[in-house]
Amino acid sequence: MNKKLVFQFLLLTFSIMIFSWGLLVLLGQLGILANDHFWLFIPFMIGGFSPTIASYIALKWNNEITGLKEWIKNIFTVKIHIKYYIFTILLYSIIPVMFILLPPGLEKMEPIYMFLAFLPIMVIGGGLEEAGWRYILQPELEKKFKFIISTIIIAPIWAVWHLPLFFIPSAVQYETNFGIFTIGVIGLSFAIAAIRRITGSVFLCVLFHSMVNAGFSTFIITQTLYRNIIMTIILIILSVMAVFIYEKNVSRMKDVRTL
Repeated sequence: MNKKLVFQFLLLTFSIMIFSWGLLVLLGQLGILANDHFWLFIPFMIGGFSPTIASYIALKWNNEITGLKEWIKNIFTVKIHIKYYIFTILLYSIIPVMFILLPPGLEKMEPIYMFLAFLPIMVIGGGLEEAGWRYILQPELEKKFKFIISTIIIAPIWAVWHLPLFFIPSAVQYETNFGIFTIGVIGLSFAIAAIRRITGSVFLCVLFHSMVNAGFSTFIITQTLYRNIIMTIILIILSVMAVFIYEKNVSRMKDVRTL
């Protein structure tokens, strides 16, 4: 594990986030809101892009990339076997199914074409976080720890990174329950980590994250402790099983090649 890369990435991510979103928390306490002052969406966006910005800087400092072109290519390589796209979509589909099946069910559902309309917007509105969490942090931790341990480490880090949003009046998370949110983040962490492990693709992590955010804008639900616990358990079980099967197949293929 490149400890220097991991440390620099986390330091930059949280420094940018704290400065940007901390400013909005402070101004919010003074009654100065982004909804009333459009320019305040600039620090809001910068904070949201902190893992993305930190990813490029940390990778460049450590000579892991030659420049912006290579970094973008590594994130947005879309030429991936169709089976990995299917795997990503099927894993995501569990979430809206749970929205429907678990009480209290859906409050409202926008037309399905709205999901497709929201999807490219959510690449910017969340998906690009994966340029840091799953491009750098997940694979680096997995060089030292097992898949499950690495994901357990990342989940609370990812959740805490979101914490200031719960104190910013303009944010979707404002005054919602951080504990319930964190439980959901654990399940999503396992799902996205499994995608990264099995497909090796950062883009599919971006796609999954974007689908999750687009889904929350399409399938309107109330976040409940019961629902998030059940969904998280299901996502963890399926993700761990998928990684286990993948690694078993990889090991078997290696054995065949050595014969």
